[in-house]
Amino acid sequence: MFGNVQSVKGARLLDPDLTGSFKIAYVRLIQFNEPTADELSKALDELQKQGMQALIIDLRNNPGGLLNSAVDVCAQFLPPNTKVVSTQGRVASQQRDYTTSGVAKQRPNFPMAVLVNEGSASGAEIVCGALKDLHRAIVVGETTFGKGSVQNVMQLPDGSALRFTTAKYYTPSKQVIHGNGVAPNIRVPMSAEQERQLFAARSSGDTIKPDEDKNFIKSTDPQMLRAIDALKGVMIYAQQNAPKGEVIKK
Repeated sequence: MFGNVQSVKGARLLDPDLTGSFKIAYVRLIQFNEPTADELSKALDELQKQGMQALIIDLRNNPGGLLNSAVDVCAQFLPPNTKVVSTQGRVASQQRDYTTSGVAKQRPNFPMAVLVNEGSASGAEIVCGALKDLHRAIVVGETTFGKGSVQNVMQLPDGSALRFTTAKYYTPSKQVIHGNGVAPNIRVPMSAEQERQLFAARSSGDTIKPDEDKNFIKSTDPQMLRAIDALKGVMIYAQQNAPKGEVIKK
């Protein structure tokens, strides 16, 4: 299910008609596979060359993937040895913390927002849960799916199998993901028609995806618009409260 297909999509600076004088970048992660962190790193390198000041990561309808890939993605935005997620079960062997390594390229502490919805699951919930709990990003959208368990399969004598949960994933603030999901900082619902149009746009074979058009975003994607507004607010506040003599560049 989570093969080595390109998992980083749509990396670009958003249209100034949406972002004003600020350079807000966007990137969508469709799953977490082995190359995801490297793909993201290359995309961020290019966006930083273009003057990116803030970033929106879109995890909507991301079903998850490899746990280590999700942790490696977080490592690009968090200090080394930061706990991203932990597993807790009934026995000691199931207690484990997953932390960022010192290998990932450290990025500037630019403002970030993460988009999520009910289709964001597993690894996507680990990433948004960590970035939210550690105050590294504003999470915008709707409560995630709630898939965060470690399961084993036991083969039975009659040839059938029994799947059972041995541990659950917890965010850095010890919130259990399974069955609860991760609640956004800013809840922005979308109508069924808006979700249908967004899905159809992303499935388009066009070279320029319809969902990248500013007019499409204005009419169909209130979650993206709210994330943009939130980041603009953060940067305006930083400008107004910068120490004397310090200039916050637009």
